[in-house]
Amino acid sequence: MVTRQLDEQLTQRYPIDRRLRVLDVGCGQGVQALRLARLGHEVTGLESDPTMLAAAHTALEGEPEGIRARLQLRAGDARDTGALFAPGSFDVVLCHGVLMYLAEPGPTLAGLARVLAKDGLLSLLVRNADALALRPGQSGDWAAALSAFDEPGYTNRLGLAARADRLESLTATLAGIGVPLARWYGVRVLTDLAPDDAEPPQGEKWQRLLAAEERAGTTDPYRAVAAQLHLCGVRG
Repeated sequence: MVTRQLDEQLTQRYPIDRRLRVLDVGCGQGVQALRLARLGHEVTGLESDPTMLAAAHTALEGEPEGIRARLQLRAGDARDTGALFAPGSFDVVLCHGVLMYLAEPGPTLAGLARVLAKDGLLSLLVRNADALALRPGQSGDWAAALSAFDEPGYTNRLGLAARADRLESLTATLAGIGVPLARWYGVRVLTDLAPDDAEPPQGEKWQRLLAAEERAGTTDPYRAVAAQLHLCGVRG
């Protein structure tokens, strides 16, 4: 869903033949970074976890020379982005699944805004604090559900301590750093309780699942209770 939503924003905002300068902060194993490099964009992937970075390098080694030349992988922390790159260095900045591990996202977001060019796109994927009680509540964990109404902290499926964000507060933060929210989506609205190791359905059933999730992620009030929020801001 995030890929579909991101591609929608890119095609709406840039000529289809434009080679974009992309920064993927917290690129993990490089899935999104590699995909964008294959599309012809110049991509920099920033990752602080050595294991993840090594996996990204391994994946990149198997790519053709032209793609390897378009993707640069660097070790670095999201909180240092503003110091690592010059102002206005990138047309697109991705920060997916990173803010949930930061106690205070404001300074990191300001750093991301600093390296974003005018009219550049900032793509954020965060855990939705306004729906934090749904997953434990639907699973019958009533203590965790009650706690989630008041506390943004939670333990994620990897067993790591994490933190959720509210749409209202992030909207205000983005406006304050000069990257006002242009579009937002819900992610994992209808399928959040599916086990991580569940086999996806095949054929027409899979297409219907995707269509239902896509519709829910762009439709009120469903998107407001998505497990994750995908926020897209544009640099003024």
